Amino acid sequence: VQLQASGGGLVQPGGSLRLSCAASRSIFSINVMGWYRQAPGTQREWVAQITDSDITHYADSVKGRFTISRDNAKNTVFLQMNSLKPEDTAVYYCNSVVYGRAPTWGQGTLVTVSS
Repeated sequence: VQLQASGGGLVQPGGSLRLSCAASRSIFSINVMGWYRQAPGTQREWVAQITDSDITHYADSVKGRFTISRDNAKNTVFLQMNSLKPEDTAVYYCNSVVYGRAPTWGQGTLVTVSS
């Protein structure tokens, strides 16, 4: 599967953005889809994930502000980001995991939170 992330941009603190991760084929059989981010000079960190049973998990730093969801009919996973902070500035990547196989990564989309 190939993944295409989009939706990044420049937003003021307190604002919102919705990221999309479109897959090249059905995501119905993908076990876990997730979002990661990497700020300049730091390691990539996990942000959120959603399973094929719609179970979600979030990093403590985004819990209560970000929401991950999946639309199997559109082969797309979303990350709704609210109450954005400057420390959320990063390149955001989506990935997919099928158990027993290496994960697949999409290209990143840049989110900049600044006034």
